[in-house]
Amino acid sequence: MTEFDAAEVRRLRTEEQLSVREIRARTGLGRNRVYDMLRGVPAPGRTRRPNAKDDLRAEAVAFRRMGYSVPEIAGRLGVSRSTAYLWLRHLPLDQQSGGGQERRHLHSKTMTEARWAAHRRARDEAQGQTHALAAQVVGQLDDRDLLLVGAVIYWCEGAKSKPWRRYDHVQFINSDPGLLSLFLRFLETCGVDRAVPTYRVSIHETADAIAAAEWWATELRLPPDRFRRATLKRHNPATLRRNTGEDYRGCLVINVPRSRELYWRIEGMIAELFRAAAGHIRTN
Repeated sequence: MTEFDAAEVRRLRTEEQLSVREIRARTGLGRNRVYDMLRGVPAPGRTRRPNAKDDLRAEAVAFRRMGYSVPEIAGRLGVSRSTAYLWLRHLPLDQQSGGGQERRHLHSKTMTEARWAAHRRARDEAQGQTHALAAQVVGQLDDRDLLLVGAVIYWCEGAKSKPWRRYDHVQFINSDPGLLSLFLRFLETCGVDRAVPTYRVSIHETADAIAAAEWWATELRLPPDRFRRATLKRHNPATLRRNTGEDYRGCLVINVPRSRELYWRIEGMIAELFRAAAGHIRTN
C-alpha cells in the first residue's frame, strides 16, 4: 500500500476522474486518508449527486430579484422559510425596488381591506341605525330648548369673565358650521338678529381669508357688510398642519355689541343648570 502516495491518489482523481469509493477500492486506503490526500481537489462532475431542488433554487433567486420577500417565496415554492432563507441570504431584498415595494404595498392594502370590509359595513350600518334612533329624540326645538342649548355651548366655547378680569361681553368662536348655526339660532331667540353682530374670520395667513369670509357669509346667511378684517395667524413651517386645502376656512368669530345683559342672562341660565344637576345627584 505504500506505493500509493498522495500524488498517485490525486492523479486518479484528476485524470481518471475516480470517486473516493473507487480510489479506495483501487488503493486499499482508508476513507479519511483518501480525503486528506484529496483536500483542495474538486470532485469530478460525474460523481456529484443531482440536487432535486436546483430548479426551485433558481426560481427562488428569480422571485427575489423581482422583489418578493422570503416568506412569500417560501409559500410560492412550497418550501420552508429556513430553506428559502439559506438559498437567498446572499441576495438581500432591495428596499428601493419600485416594483417589489409597490406590489407588496398593494398586496398588504388589499388584504387589509378584505379583512376589514365586512367589519366596516357592519359598523357603518350600526352607526346609521343609532343615528336614526337618536335623531328621533330631538324633534322640534322650541325657544326653551334653544335657550338652554345655546347657553351651554356658549359656556363651553365662548369668551368668559374671570375673577381677575371682567369681560361681560358675548363673543363666540368656532370652526364648526353646525355649532355656529345653532348659536345664531340662540341669539335670534334672545332677540339678536343676524344683522346685529359683527363677524370676523380667524385663519392662517397662507389661506385665502377673503374667500373664507364669503363662504361663511353664504353658509350661515350672514350680511357681508358686517364682516370685519380677518385675523391672520402666523404660519409656522415646523408645524404639521392638517387644516389646509380648499376646505379650510378657519374659524368664525361672532361678536355681539352691547351684550353685557345677554352675558348675564347666560350666566344665570348656566348657574341654574348647575344647581339643577347638583340637586338631581343629591336626590338620587
